[in-house]
Amino acid sequence: MGRRGIKEYRPAEALELILADRDRETLKCPSCGHATIDRKPKRRLSGSRWSSHRQVVLRCGKCGRQAMYVPAKVTQPSNREDS
Repeated sequence: MGRRGIKEYRPAEALELILADRDRETLKCPSCGHATIDRKPKRRLSGSRWSSHRQVVLRCGKCGRQAMYVPAKVTQPSNREDS
């Protein structure tokens, strides 16, 4: 169990699932092998509403484990300080 009683993937499993989602591959639960992963927000054909979402939640329909990540289009580069 993770924070607030939410079942979360182990770090390696979460990374595997997140990378598959970013590469738009077929999602399969790395923990139980179930083929139904609920993604919120759902993918859209156009990226017009993408910027309004701050994170993506991937949740297995069978075991209930979940992973969250911030889409690359929402993140900003870190500030560099010039010396």
